[in-house]
Amino acid sequence: MQANIVTLPGDYIGPEIIAQAVKVLQAVAVQYGHTFHFDERRLGGASIDEFGVPLTEETLAACNAADAVLMGSVGGPKWDGVEASRRPEKGLLALRKGMQVFANLRPCTIHPQLAGACPLRPDIISEPIDIMILRELTGDIYFGKRWRSEDRKAATDEMAYSEMEVERLARIGFEMAKKRRGKLCSVDKANVLECSRLWRETVAKVAKDYPEVEVSYMYVDNAAMQLILRPSQFDVMITGNLFGDILSDESAAIAGSLGMMPSASLGSGTRGLYEPIHGSAPDIAGRDIANPLGTILSGALLLRHSLGLEDEARAIERAVEQVLDEGYRTGDIFSEGCTRVGCTQMGDLVAARI
Repeated sequence: MQANIVTLPGDYIGPEIIAQAVKVLQAVAVQYGHTFHFDERRLGGASIDEFGVPLTEETLAACNAADAVLMGSVGGPKWDGVEASRRPEKGLLALRKGMQVFANLRPCTIHPQLAGACPLRPDIISEPIDIMILRELTGDIYFGKRWRSEDRKAATDEMAYSEMEVERLARIGFEMAKKRRGKLCSVDKANVLECSRLWRETVAKVAKDYPEVEVSYMYVDNAAMQLILRPSQFDVMITGNLFGDILSDESAAIAGSLGMMPSASLGSGTRGLYEPIHGSAPDIAGRDIANPLGTILSGALLLRHSLGLEDEARAIERAVEQVLDEGYRTGDIFSEGCTRVGCTQMGDLVAARI
């Protein structure tokens, strides 16, 4: 297979972690006889520095012409003084909107080797935890109308959803639940928000087409609590942009480190946007100590969902498991008795085990 992959290294630790994911994907290409062409572009602060805007039309066009996009992390204090309309994060939001990727997949799995890094009691994580959080990505309060008073002392952000936006995400969630353990939990705030009442009504309507899937509904505050009290109860969770952003970061803490968590953002086709869920970590940038495993595992999701290469995706996931089994750890997941390695060495270790 030949595939064109746009890489968007982003800012601070972004280029460091993307380099390791590319290294692992190149090892996959060699091992399995594929050809992956990598086209590096600028996004976020790096794009502001070079072009004056966080996302250029040329970069967006390249992303939409590619088979998949692999992204690092954007933003940081260097660009704090930039006006709101040109901040690095605006480039990310525009990229998601421009690529029409509306479903953000954020898996939460506790690797057995990292059980000690999980902040929950051992009895809580004694049952297997394998959660897929499906976050709607192009609607909600992040894309709603904004208003600020002239005296800057009052502000409004609009939370808005249409039935179509909820339904297309719900159908992806139900299809995933069918292939997993047959359970779906829809998270909202329908006791307070009209937007959430539409969400729940729409999910209930879609659920009629999936009688084999067990459906439950949960308010977001209770869902946040239940993720801590009994995370094993969840299979697929679907929720809006704001709630999904918060819950998926909470689930990352359960897994032991943000650095371990991959994500995939998909639309109606196979093209997707893949990235770790953590930020740009300016405090550790340039020190070769960032954890690249979330980005490497995002590469596995890229192979699975955009290129249809399941065996190759599993090869990356097995290589990560093997490296963890052998006791190699970056600083964020290090524990006594393990071998501390840096970002580059971790990439080398995973690539060598493909």
